[in-house]
Amino acid sequence: MGERKHLQVYPAGRKEIKMKATILYIEDNDQNFYLVSFILSAKGYEVIRARDGEEGIETAARCKADLILLDIQLPLMDGYAVARALRSNPELASTPIVALTSYAMAGDREKALEAGCTGYIEKPINPDSFVAQIEQHLS
Repeated sequence: MGERKHLQVYPAGRKEIKMKATILYIEDNDQNFYLVSFILSAKGYEVIRARDGEEGIETAARCKADLILLDIQLPLMDGYAVARALRSNPELASTPIVALTSYAMAGDREKALEAGCTGYIEKPINPDSFVAQIEQHLS
């Protein structure tokens, strides 16, 4: 008999995706994390989660993400304090930090940028334009 070949079979509609970049998302809300993770993973990004500011700072130092998404309303320490702490680490000085937050009052964007964020995206996100917004910070 001939040699038997093994084929990799994927369920209908599923493709093998090569990871583009690693994104750390510091977010305490499960629903927010799931939506963002689902959208980014479908486009080939690896998404790592930290549930609070302290865990986010530790994870950022360890995982060397290509981009950090940061909720502002976090338990233990707010996103502004987290951004300042991340910027104090020389190894993370050039890592883009994008505030992803429901804070949308006048001055909130400026406050996030002053704390060390390089970008600001308001929640709720627009799934149709979200990936393009993220990719602007990765280029």
